[in-house]
Amino acid sequence: MNRLNGRVAIVTGASRGLGREIARAYAAEGASVALCARANSPTGLAGTVHEEAQRIRDAGGEALAVACDVADEGQVGAMVEQVVGHYGRIDILVNNAGVMIPSEPFLDIDPERWEQSMTINVRGPYLTSRHVIPVMMKQGEGRIINVGSGAAANHRAGGTVYCSSKAALHMFSLCLADELKENHIAVNILDPGPMKSEGSSVIPWTRHDWDERITPEEAAPSAVALALKDNRTFTGQLVRTRELGQTWDW
Repeated sequence: MNRLNGRVAIVTGASRGLGREIARAYAAEGASVALCARANSPTGLAGTVHEEAQRIRDAGGEALAVACDVADEGQVGAMVEQVVGHYGRIDILVNNAGVMIPSEPFLDIDPERWEQSMTINVRGPYLTSRHVIPVMMKQGEGRIINVGSGAAANHRAGGTVYCSSKAALHMFSLCLADELKENHIAVNILDPGPMKSEGSSVIPWTRHDWDERITPEEAAPSAVALALKDNRTFTGQLVRTRELGQTWDW
């Protein structure tokens, strides 16, 4: 439909799941999309950004694949430079890359895994935003969409690291939104809701819990809606996918 024609978007964690579907949805709307993810998935799940970028190009879209670990500042800086060098601008940043430890007792989570979760879920969006924001400031506008979670506000036993990391990401987003208002850079949070994705499929959910989840394809249009919102008036908001279709005419 070309509603994002001429826009350039970076989507992290784009090799599979929600990130992949957001990248496809943006490309279908006319955006040029940089798909970013680690070169080698530590989970061993199928899918790479190079494969997904080629699929977008085969479908007539514009896509660039960039191997990038969002926890590594050197790689993040190089990724942003590559995107700007290739497309000349960055209009949308979607911080989707993240990890989740299944429900586990606090004392069973060793310091290394705690650090990994905080590094990817919080440091990652900090680093990508830190390198992208100067580009957006120079342009005079931009949109940052951080993929959050209902876990940020719903404490539960076994959720210490994941809930804490998402709560930190939500507060980071809200503070950053306040700080960047005068630069016309919107910062919003997308809570996609419980999802049926490749990553979540390895967790032993009950049949009822799994059936109640939505697919990445169902959640991706929410990211399109946020990219289309007026960045001068819509910022610092938490948007839930399941509320979107009922409350927004996008």
